[in-house]
Amino acid sequence: MADLTHTAIGAWSGGRYMHFGEPLDDDRYEALLRPAPDIPTVITADVYGQGEADAALGRALAGVRRDDVAIVGAVGHDFYEGERQGAKGFPRFTDPALRGPQDYAGYLRRATERSLERVGVDRFDVLLLHNPDRTGYTSTAVWDAMAALRDAGLADRLGIAPGPANGFTLDVINAFERFGELIDWAMLILNPMEPWPGELALDAAARHDIAVIARVVDYGGLFWDDVTSPDQLARYDHRTFRPRGWIAAGRTKLGRMRPVAERRGLTLLQLAAQWDLAHPAVRCVVPTLIQESGPDARPVEDKRAELAATPERILLGGDEVDLLRAIGDNRGSMALKGGAPDHEGPAVADRWAVDDDLRAVAARWGIEPERELRPTAA
Repeated sequence: MADLTHTAIGAWSGGRYMHFGEPLDDDRYEALLRPAPDIPTVITADVYGQGEADAALGRALAGVRRDDVAIVGAVGHDFYEGERQGAKGFPRFTDPALRGPQDYAGYLRRATERSLERVGVDRFDVLLLHNPDRTGYTSTAVWDAMAALRDAGLADRLGIAPGPANGFTLDVINAFERFGELIDWAMLILNPMEPWPGELALDAAARHDIAVIARVVDYGGLFWDDVTSPDQLARYDHRTFRPRGWIAAGRTKLGRMRPVAERRGLTLLQLAAQWDLAHPAVRCVVPTLIQESGPDARPVEDKRAELAATPERILLGGDEVDLLRAIGDNRGSMALKGGAPDHEGPAVADRWAVDDDLRAVAARWGIEPERELRPTAA
């Protein structure tokens, strides 16, 4: 059983499947994924490229001793029987149109075994429930099925990865409370320019002894310090969906954060990673490695080396952590997914009303949904 290290590589990097920056060719992408002593932890998900990322990781692992790498898998989107729903992607395996609770275990077993076969290993060090819908956060049948995978030796530990967008705060805390004895890891969006709402779940994670993997550490690439204009982004780039002016506003905040990085001998990306790791629940950071467009773009290989050089020991003082959070404060900046107080109408796959159960969760953790989970920005 390998422990996850403080830095990791995500298979969504490289622009192959998530449409960030310039897509890497096969050789560069597989080299990016290849675990090495500097970064031995890699995270994949079966839905990326409908299995292609798994297979690429399998090729990248050629010649690597299994005991020298920590491999995190993720299952949850059914691209086997489900049909892609445009930009929303493939449905969750818990979609009632696909199957009922009696078939959850069978699906998860098949999906996990196929993912392992593509990667070329017999078990995951951690297996995440990927982007669950409301059922995934609350269903005993789902988590009994996840436990069965661990008990069968297909995964050493289990976890949950809310998403794909920001939110699901009360839902993931609810899952911690219901199934915390099964959940070892959780993957949350968290960085100094997006402390909200992920920070609201950190105390619950720590209380339930759940370690956090922080993703989007780079804030859409800005902390790599080579995104300066929206003109760099191709029309297909997912970052074009961010609010107008986000790059300029982010660059201004970077300017205010830069002195802290320089004082500590850190790059801006390392500063963001250190800020995440300064929170006790956060044990691993996995920024997106993006090959930007244009002649002045940094090679993605340099970014990987920069990530690998991120100190594990926390260099930031508490006052610096607080300062960075204040500079990057994003409270109320967007409509959140999951249980949301501003949701009206029937529940949909990624959004639903805050019901009595979730209000009780909020009360137990001192969260005021109307004040802390509602968008306030124009």
